[in-house]
Amino acid sequence: MSVKSDRATASGTVRRAFPVELEVRAKKGVSNVSTIEGYASVTETPYDMWDMFGPYSEVLRVGSFAKTLAETPQVQLLLNHGGLSMAYTQAGTLRLSEDSTGLHMEADVNTKRSDVSDMLLAMEERSVDEMSFAFRVTRQQWSPDYDQRDILEVDLHRGDVSVVNFGANPATSVGAMRAADFDRLGEDDARALMERLQLRFAPAVVEPEPVAGHPLSLYLAQAAALDL
Repeated sequence: MSVKSDRATASGTVRRAFPVELEVRAKKGVSNVSTIEGYASVTETPYDMWDMFGPYSEVLRVGSFAKTLAETPQVQLLLNHGGLSMAYTQAGTLRLSEDSTGLHMEADVNTKRSDVSDMLLAMEERSVDEMSFAFRVTRQQWSPDYDQRDILEVDLHRGDVSVVNFGANPATSVGAMRAADFDRLGEDDARALMERLQLRFAPAVVEPEPVAGHPLSLYLAQAAALDL
């Protein structure tokens, strides 16, 4: 049976989104280039997360970016974590640093590109006001009750910083129930989740219940959990 301590075993690339104020200005002496400046992440500011065990608190600690930035990571500026790169650390058009506020970013973008122009217009209209970044946790510390996670060190290599329409609310995160979470459930926990989801998404017309233990039952539970 899964327990809260399993939270400490989760791995892989994750994303966190934060409301931001981004400054856009024309790059001096260079035509068709604008510079975007702001913070892709903030530190020492707890936010709520949610997983299969319920809510917990998470905070990125000051210094969590120091090691990865010293290793010159390959990071790209994207829109909604997809599409063509708009700026790139390897090209010198994306510059990242850490200060007492968080992960600072400065990006030079080509305004001749239609996707860049659309993004800048949306930012000017304040139609978008959040950023998200993709990273891997390399060092962390959990409270004894596993209800608070302190992220002490991250890896940004081959990740991204993104301007996003709406970042995944950390409280409900893409992450509230992902396929990887479902796959880690033990059989008893999976069955309990299935029963709760069947009650929540019960159709108006009464239909025969799935046969207990039938693979289709677990498939339906996973599909519902992923909002498919």
